[in-house]
Amino acid sequence: MAKIVVINGTPSLVSRINAVIEYAENALRERGYEVERINVAELPAEDLIHTKFESEAIVKANGLVAEADAVIVVSPVYKASYTGVLKTFLDLVPQKGLAGKIVLPLFMGGSLAHLLAIDYALKPVLSVLGARYILGGVYAVDSQAVRNDQGVVELAEELRLRLNSVLEELAEETEHKMGRKAGQTGAAK
Repeated sequence: MAKIVVINGTPSLVSRINAVIEYAENALRERGYEVERINVAELPAEDLIHTKFESEAIVKANGLVAEADAVIVVSPVYKASYTGVLKTFLDLVPQKGLAGKIVLPLFMGGSLAHLLAIDYALKPVLSVLGARYILGGVYAVDSQAVRNDQGVVELAEELRLRLNSVLEELAEETEHKMGRKAGQTGAAK
C-alpha cells in the first residue's frame, strides 16, 4: 500500500485550510492509501527554531517523510509566500529528503494576487530537497472555504472539483511509481 504524508504548514490548527487537508486525506484513504499528517505547528518550537536535527520529534517527522511515496505540502499564503513555520520544518528535512517522492502543493491565500507563490516561493525549495516530480498543485482563495453557521468549513464546488482532479493525478502517478518499483524489485530477483 502506498504511503502519503501531509506536511501541514499552517500555524493555526483551526485554519480553514484544514478543511482542504481533511478533504484530501479522506479522498486518498477512500482509495486505499495510508495517509499520515505532520502538523508542523505541533512540533516543538525550540527544535524548529534551533534546527535540532537530532530531536526525537524531528527525527520522527522526517521518518514519516522518508517512508512516504508521495508528499502533500500545505500552507496558507502570508506575505506572498508560504508560512515561516513550514520553512523551519523544510530546513530540517535532509538535503535529498524529497528525492523519489511525488509532491503535491496545496496553498490558500486571501486573493489571486499570490497565485504564483507555489511556483516562485515553494518549488525552488522543494527542488533543493531533491523533488523532481512536483505536481501543479491547487491554489485556493479564502472565499472558497467558508464557515457555516455551525462553524463547519464548507468547500466551494469549484475547489472540490480542482482538488478531485489533482488528487486523481497524485493517485495515478503514485500507482505508476509503485508499479515501477515493483517491476524493478521483480527484475532484481
